Amino acid sequence: MITIGQLADYAGVTTKAIRHYHERGLLPEPDRDSSGYRRYTAKDAIDLVKIRTLANAGVPLARIKDVLDAGPDALTAAIAEIDHNLQDRIEQLRRTRDQLAQLHGGDRLFVTPEVADHLDELRELGVSERQIHLERDGWILMQTASPEDVRVWIAERRELMTDPEFRALYLEHDAAYDWSPDDPRLPALAERTRDWFTRHHSRSETRPVHNPTIARLAAQSQPGASSPAWDRLGQLMKD
Repeated sequence: MITIGQLADYAGVTTKAIRHYHERGLLPEPDRDSSGYRRYTAKDAIDLVKIRTLANAGVPLARIKDVLDAGPDALTAAIAEIDHNLQDRIEQLRRTRDQLAQLHGGDRLFVTPEVADHLDELRELGVSERQIHLERDGWILMQTASPEDVRVWIAERRELMTDPEFRALYLEHDAAYDWSPDDPRLPALAERTRDWFTRHHSRSETRPVHNPTIARLAAQSQPGASSPAWDRLGQLMKD
C-alpha cells in the first residue's frame, strides 16, 4: 500500500492530477485508513500509468474511461476515431501556423492580396496610418458584406488612385482630418470634391451588396471614421 505522493512519483504525475482523475471518475478513490491517509494498491498504479499514457497520447480525458473499458474490437475502433480527430487537430494547427507565418505581412493576413497591395500603395503615397487602418478595416467589413464584389471595388479604387486629381483630393481629405472645422480651406476642398464626383461615375456604386447591414456598418461605424473637420466637410459637400 502506498500514499498518493508515492503513487504520483511512481507514475510521473502530480498529486493534483491524481485528484483530478478521481473527480473525473477515471481512477477510483480509495478509502482512508485509520491514520486518515488514502492508500493505493498496485492495481491503482497500473491504472494510473494507463491513464497517463493515454492522456499523453492526446486521448481526451472524457474518452479515456471508454477506451480503458472497451473490448479489443471496440478499443481498435476508439483508437482509430481518436487518431482521426488528432489528425484533424494537427491540420487545424498547421493552418494556424500558416496564418501566424503571414503576420509579418501585416494587412495581408486580413484582406485580399489586391487590397493589401492597395494599402501598400497608399503608404508609398504618404497617406497617414490612421487613414490606412480606416481603409483596411472598411475592406475587412466589405469582404464580409459582399466578397464576390470586392475585386470589382478594389480594382476601381486602385484605378482611381492613378488619377492625379483624385489622388490629390484623397491626400487633402486625409490631411483635413486634423484641421479645425473653421479652417478656410474646407469650403474649397468641398467644392473641388463635389465637382470631381459630378464629372466621374462609379461603375460599382450600382452593384447590389450581398449584406447591406454589414455594408452600412463599414461606412458608418468605424473608429476614427470622423472628425470635426470631416463632419464640416461632409456638410459643405451636401450644401
